[in-house]
Order: sequence, then C-alpha cells, then structure tokens
Amino acid sequence: MTNEKSTGYRWVVVTLLFFATTINYIDRQIIGLLKDYLAKDFAWTETDYSTIVVWFNVAYAMGNVLFGILVDRVGSKIGYATSIVFWSIAAAAHSLVKSTGGFVGARIGLGLGEGGNFPSAIRSVTEWFPKKQRAFATGIFNSGTNIAAVISPGVIYYIYHSHGWRTAFFLTGIIGFVWLVFWWVLYEVPARQKRINKAEFEYIHSGDAEEERESGPGKLTWGRLLGVRQTWAFVIGKFFTDPVWWFYLFWIPSYFNTTYKIDLKSSWVYVSTIYFIATFGSVLGGYLSGWFIKSGWPVYKARKTAMFLYALCVLPVFFIQNTSNAWSAVALVSLAAAAHQAWSANIFTTASDMFPKKAISSVIGLGNMAGAMGNILFPLLIGAILDHFKALGKITAGYNIIFVICSCAYVVAWLLMHLLSPKMKRVVA
Repeated sequence: MTNEKSTGYRWVVVTLLFFATTINYIDRQIIGLLKDYLAKDFAWTETDYSTIVVWFNVAYAMGNVLFGILVDRVGSKIGYATSIVFWSIAAAAHSLVKSTGGFVGARIGLGLGEGGNFPSAIRSVTEWFPKKQRAFATGIFNSGTNIAAVISPGVIYYIYHSHGWRTAFFLTGIIGFVWLVFWWVLYEVPARQKRINKAEFEYIHSGDAEEERESGPGKLTWGRLLGVRQTWAFVIGKFFTDPVWWFYLFWIPSYFNTTYKIDLKSSWVYVSTIYFIATFGSVLGGYLSGWFIKSGWPVYKARKTAMFLYALCVLPVFFIQNTSNAWSAVALVSLAAAAHQAWSANIFTTASDMFPKKAISSVIGLGNMAGAMGNILFPLLIGAILDHFKALGKITAGYNIIFVICSCAYVVAWLLMHLLSPKMKRVVA
C-alpha cells in the first residue's frame, strides 16, 4: 500500500496554484471595486461598464481555448508561465489608459492572458493527484478566488485613497512576476520532480492504469471532443453558472452602494465577509464528493449528489428582495457564493472524471469559453436591466430581478448536465 502522506510535495503544487488564482482574481476584480469612482471620472453609464466587462469576457473566452490547446501541447509549466506573464503586463497596463477605449483594450489583453489560469491549474491537479483527491485539491486552489475578494476591498481602498487608481492597477499587475519566480523554480511534473519520493509518486499515479485503459490509447481530436455528450455536459454547466459568480465579482460592491448607500470605504467589510464565507464552500465542497467516493460511492454519483446539494443552497438568494438591511443581504449572498465555489470545485473535477489527462486542458478551455460566453450575454442583460430601472429611480428592483435569475441557474444547469451525461462515462479515444 502506498503512503498517502509521503513527502506531500503535491500540496506545494496546490499552494502555487492557490496563489496564482488569487493573483488572477485580484487583477480582474479591481475594476469592479473601483467601478463607481471610475464611472465618475469617465462618465460611464451602466451599459458602458457592461460593455467593458463584455469585451473582457470575449477575450477570456478566446484565451481559454487558445491556452487549452497550448497547455496540452507544451505542458502546464510553460503554459502557466506564458499565461501569467501576458495577463500581468495587461493588468499593469490599465494604469496607463486615458479613455474608456483604453480600458477596453487593457481588459482584452487581461482576458486573453487570464484565459490560461484554469486550463493550466486543472491540468496540474490532474498530473499531481489521484482521482479521489482532485476535487479537494481543486477546491483548495480555487479558494484563491475568495481570498482575493476578501483582501482586495481593503487593500484597493487604501491604495486608491493614498495613491490613486493608476497606482492600484500597476501594483496589483506586477505581483504576478513574483509568483513566476517560485513557479519556475518549484514546479515540474512528477516524473521529472526530484523533490518527491517513490511513495508519493506511486500514490499520485494510483489508478492511472485504470484511467488509461478506460480512455484508450488514441488521441482525442477536437472533432471527437465536440461530438461527445460529456463535453457538452461540462460546457453547459459552465455556461449557466459562471456568469453568476462574475455578477457577484463585478457588481456586488455597486449593489451595496446603490441599495444601502454604502461606498467602498464602508462596503469592504460586507464584501470581504461574503468571500471569506465562500472560502469554506470551496474547500469543504471539494472534500464532500471525495468523502462520498472513499465511502464506496461511484464517482458519478458522488459528484452529482454533491453538486445537486450545492445547487439547492443557491436558491435562497431569491429572497434577497425581502431583506431590509445589508447584513441580511450579506447572509444570503454568502450562502450562494459558498455554494457556487463548492459547485465549481466539483464541476472542474468532472472534466478529469470523464476525459484523459492528455485532453484535459482542451476540455477545460472549452468549458471556460462557454462560461465566458455566458459572461458576455449576462452583463449585457444586467446593464440593460439596471439602466432601465435606474431611469425609473428603482435600481434596487433591477438588482432583485437579477438575483432571481441567479438563484435558478444552478438547478437548471444540474438538470441539463444530468440529461446529457447521466453516469459521466469515460470518453474513449
């Protein structure tokens, strides 16, 4: 029997992925935190801001596909390094823009580069963890999205009021280059990593023979990937649920400002609380399906049961329209955000459940592209709804409609995924 503890170097890998994902979300979230200030400087309407978000998502969709292909060809080490260099330069470039068009250009560059984060990270988890631990490992590194949201409001508020928004964009942009040094020195695939012992290597690869046997020896072409229901199950799940998370990321600070008259100086406590609680959803959500598997459940049953429970936990955000104070709203959004992160840890892992390692980055890229396409359409709807109700002097009513849509998205996604791939059978090349 292999020793699960052994050297534990795989957790060093997860730590690297965690910090990269944290940086990734700090860089993309800053514009949402500074939205109301930038809107005054550049005279943005809600539709203008939505357009900037849409262009980011168009680029992010393209970036996921391009980096999915790249990472499957050159590996996660080079692929991840290329991605973070690209997005860090683009993030810092926000500090130089002088117009709304300049923001659009900078967001396009950021979106293209950030498209490499999840194809690289999920590929790394698949290389370093056996199937029963992948959802838990994914949940840990994906919690970086929450940590970014916890620390960003206070830090960005301080930088903005001390040095201005240009400095805030520049400083957050260059952090990625610090991470790059650690990544290049510490990361390598297990077969070439000298810092692990035989016991850990064997544990990491436990189950590989069965996975390869189920997957077949051939290559999975793009035509093959697009022709199987498992791909579309993953794609549709991402399409319906990713936009909800991005709505929280880009509009929640403004929601507190417009609904409860709480600006960034005061709202950071509320926003940070939401994402602090969501961190527990990310980690515990990944653990639950792994616990089901260790208890003897089939993998597909473990993943789908966990995801259905998380979908149900999002439903109560429907009642945000009945809240009368900010902390009640925080409680409902916190539950929904935690459930999303738990869902996310598992839906990413369904890709490695259904597809072999050699195709995983391409599949993740397709799914994230679909999520980004949802993020293109949903912000347009958000902007139209908010501008309509803002003109009527009832912008909170607009937010209430958007929260109703968010509350139903996960149940709809789960049902469609189940119809497309009831038992999540392994795709054979």
